[in-house]
Amino acid sequence: MDDAHPTDDDPWTALAGDWAAAWGGFAAPARAALLDAAGVGPGTRLLDVGCGTGELLADAAARGAVVAGADLAPGMVARSLAAAPGADVRVADAEDLPWPDGALDVVAAVNVLHLADDPAAAAAEAARVLVPGGVLAVCGWAERDRCALDAVEAALAADDGEEVDPESPLRSEGPVRALLAGAGLAVEHVALVEVPWTAADDDALVRGLLLGEDAAGLAGRGPVVVAAAAPFRRPDGSYRFRNAFRLVVARRPG
Repeated sequence: MDDAHPTDDDPWTALAGDWAAAWGGFAAPARAALLDAAGVGPGTRLLDVGCGTGELLADAAARGAVVAGADLAPGMVARSLAAAPGADVRVADAEDLPWPDGALDVVAAVNVLHLADDPAAAAAEAARVLVPGGVLAVCGWAERDRCALDAVEAALAADDGEEVDPESPLRSEGPVRALLAGAGLAVEHVALVEVPWTAADDDALVRGLLLGEDAAGLAGRGPVVVAAAAPFRRPDGSYRFRNAFRLVVARRPG
């Protein structure tokens, strides 16, 4: 299947290769902060929910952790297995994890809970598979005014004559705290982590931000992206967008 052309049945498998190229390294500062805050080290049993192309699994394995991953897209699972050979990576839903109660020391969820059909159910499921005293580490986009990439999203919506989608409540600290408390977890650590996204030139910019568009879509919407990104263009023709993720670490009592 051509990575550049998503399908309705499995868009993320179709996009796995292109996504890894454009975005795989993007969250590296957040991944490092998450692993540090969760105390991941030799022997830590870690599950990455929504593991994507496996970068966090590889980072955790490099610290000596025993890693597992879950993702709905078979193509993402295949990429994760390549990134972290020997990992226990399965096609699975965040709301129905195929691991037993109390099996894991750390569950990580990076840009996942806001995508779940039922974020509360996903948080409860993560808490279920934790050992008593284990931690759930949630990390994702902070508020729009902290994320420069949202300027491009707004420009694309305006070009389409549409309003920007409402901001997810889970981009704010309070709702994330409430979600984790509802799962019976006690929040211990909150931090903002800077996660800049860079593109080498106009082509990389357009392909990264219009991931999954066909040639006509790239040609038609590309100029909108380039115009919206102008404030973030550097003298060498590359682009740098400052963004922030919020990291929240909560512990299961026990």
